[in-house]
Amino acid sequence: MATNFYYVSRAWYGASIAEFLRTQAATVFGRLAGNSSFAVLPTQKDAWLTQIDLLQSCLAGLTGSLFLEFNIPRMGRRIDVVLLLGPVVFVVEFKVGEKGFDRAAIDQVWDYALDLKNFHEASHTVSIVPILVATGATESGPFSLHADADKVYRPIQVHTAGLRDAIDRTIQSIAGDVLDGQRWLHAPYRPTPTIVEAAR
Repeated sequence: MATNFYYVSRAWYGASIAEFLRTQAATVFGRLAGNSSFAVLPTQKDAWLTQIDLLQSCLAGLTGSLFLEFNIPRMGRRIDVVLLLGPVVFVVEFKVGEKGFDRAAIDQVWDYALDLKNFHEASHTVSIVPILVATGATESGPFSLHADADKVYRPIQVHTAGLRDAIDRTIQSIAGDVLDGQRWLHAPYRPTPTIVEAAR
């Protein structure tokens, strides 16, 4: 079933959350490593396994889609995790071992959310919530849901134990149609305007 979502040029791993929760961490890691465009160093392996373990422990009971290492062509970067839960696109950036919420890391996850909003067709009209996870932090930042006019929310800062609570509180606060994982994943991504769009 995971292969129905899997799309290597867009994400190195994709699955329904139900499928992800049924899959062993080593198998998920193997998919990521097999599609990696670089040599997987021990530090990267440890980071991925940390993320996978945390996600599998905190997503139980939720319905939606999950994509790991999601490509952002315009920036030449990859989002650690994209979660589609209900009407919300969560953009999650992990800083494994970090004890605080660095300004550059906050800006990074916010930039990812803004990039999806502006250049990914299926994200133009939906709510996008960036979350920064510092795995070495002992507490989360103050929880606040604040959206700008484009429906991109200000980044939420959490420690590992606070991720599920932030997700639950967000889903309870944002209404809308449930997102379709297949449709969202395969929607056009246009990092630069066409000549016609630029002229307009």
